[in-house]
Amino acid sequence: MLRHEFQPGRLVAGTVLTLAGVIYAGDAGGAWETPWFAVIPLVVGGLCLAGAVAILTRAIRRRRGSPRETNPTPPEPQSDPHH
Repeated sequence: MLRHEFQPGRLVAGTVLTLAGVIYAGDAGGAWETPWFAVIPLVVGGLCLAGAVAILTRAIRRRRGSPRETNPTPPEPQSDPHH
């Protein structure tokens, strides 16, 4: 399996959206009462935070010259001059 690059912005977005799902699941299961509009600020704020984290991560990686950033296209195969 190929290793992938860690992306903190996606981690934040996934966590916030999972939390929103848990809030609505708790409401649907009768564990608590959640007003219909309560999750909107959570989702919008979480997505804005995820975007800010992604921009910050990109800026840090660009400044460091991260070796994980590679060219997505593989190099051309070299021909063997002996054949």
